[in-house]
Amino acid sequence: MNTNTDSPKALALISVSDKSGIVEFASQLADLGFGLLSTGGTAKALMKAGLTVTEVSDYTGSPEIMGGRVKTLHPRIHGGLLGRQGEDDTVMAEQNIPRIDMAVINLYPFEEVIRQSDCSFADAIENIDIGGPAMVRSAAKNFDSVAVVTSPDQYESVLSGLRAGGGKLDRKSRYELAVAAFNLVARYDDVISNYLSSRTRGDSNDLFPEQSNACFVKVADLRYGENPHQQAAWYRDLYPASGSLSSAIQHQGKELSYNNIADADAAWECVRQFDQTACAIIKHGNPCGVALAELSVQAYDLAFATDPVSAFGGIIAFNRSLDAETARQIIDRQFLEVLIAPSLSPEALEVLKAKQNIRVLEIPAGKPVPQMESKRIGSGLLIQTSDWSPLNRDDCRLVSKQQPDDQQWMDLMFAWKVARMVKSNAIVYASGGRTVGVGAGQMSRVDSARIGRWKAEDAGLPIQGAVMASDAFFPFRDGIDTAAEAGISAVIQPGGSMRDDEVIAAADEHGMAMVFTGIRHFRH
Repeated sequence: MNTNTDSPKALALISVSDKSGIVEFASQLADLGFGLLSTGGTAKALMKAGLTVTEVSDYTGSPEIMGGRVKTLHPRIHGGLLGRQGEDDTVMAEQNIPRIDMAVINLYPFEEVIRQSDCSFADAIENIDIGGPAMVRSAAKNFDSVAVVTSPDQYESVLSGLRAGGGKLDRKSRYELAVAAFNLVARYDDVISNYLSSRTRGDSNDLFPEQSNACFVKVADLRYGENPHQQAAWYRDLYPASGSLSSAIQHQGKELSYNNIADADAAWECVRQFDQTACAIIKHGNPCGVALAELSVQAYDLAFATDPVSAFGGIIAFNRSLDAETARQIIDRQFLEVLIAPSLSPEALEVLKAKQNIRVLEIPAGKPVPQMESKRIGSGLLIQTSDWSPLNRDDCRLVSKQQPDDQQWMDLMFAWKVARMVKSNAIVYASGGRTVGVGAGQMSRVDSARIGRWKAEDAGLPIQGAVMASDAFFPFRDGIDTAAEAGISAVIQPGGSMRDDEVIAAADEHGMAMVFTGIRHFRH
């Protein structure tokens, strides 16, 4: 290690909360001729490793005070970071302010601290970094002269750049580091703002702070949006939830389009509701076929049979590993845009190579994680919790004289989960763990019921004895009458209509079982 005490040709200021790799990085900087200037715990870690380090308090001539709250807020630090070459040289010489060529800074772990269940308000406040963001901003503002390093992930590339540049990073690299630095500070301030804003009304668990801030990272520029005249890009959360679409690995195929991504998310969210092997085929945001079976290939056969015409050009998702037989069945039978599974066998991937344009996504398995959902409205934003409210048989209320048998109960629970993914007004007909007809997105619920029946008849699927799920209550008995004409045996719906008595009477009149969930699943 370089412990040379001669005057360094460059100076690096190092102050990090996350000390991963910092000793090795600082050692390499010293070997490249950098002098090391550091604070508190970071300085101790570097000196313990045998590196020559100047402590900030010795450098500024001012001791750390207030338990370390004040240590780097000093003209000799910020002057060294902000001083412009060729413009501020005279004043820096007059004030004895050496130039700082690199700032290696990361911040107090505020976000990690507030995630801890036992975090107190006082603990959160103490983990708001002041000096760190100030130094990061100073260094990033002066990127023409200073390189600012804010993450251990950057250490390797920075060292490579320094070696290639004879101990100095090129301007492009310094600019990219500055952008990353300002992004870090923006994210840090947003998290603090959200945390404190959620407490302005005295409620420490307020889901909706007085000011909402969000940071997203661009995944890719897209060819266009919903239509060719619209521009678009795909962004993800800075820390995406495990098992979400943003964590997908694309094995083959063309770039994902705006509509591919929206439909792929709907398909994946549909299948991962189920514990049994499931397949969902999505078209324009709606399930055109969903089925459960022992094997993936069987689930696909049943889902495809619901609506073979609409399945053309659709998105197919499985909640089990994709095998070669299922992959072969799919590519031999239909054209599709995207295929999704939590894993794919090597043999399945080999089969799919025959259709290189199919976008093949692998998404790690995982139960849905409730998240905030948002939608831009004019110059505003609608924010809500996700529509994730698991329902089981015991949660339902039987309101009809006829009681569902065990098979009907299973089909009702299945149809209810599918209805959650169908655009309102939504009607789902199901039998034997598969959809037999889906009516979606109509202004009238009875029209959705008619469309679902027509879809079943058009596909040649028996609807007699099937069950029906409705995402919202029936405002009139006509939807029940339409279902009865088709041979529906049991209905699951939220209830809550002014005419519930009339609707229940219709079910009893037709000898149908009916259960209320007390939960609505509008999807727009």
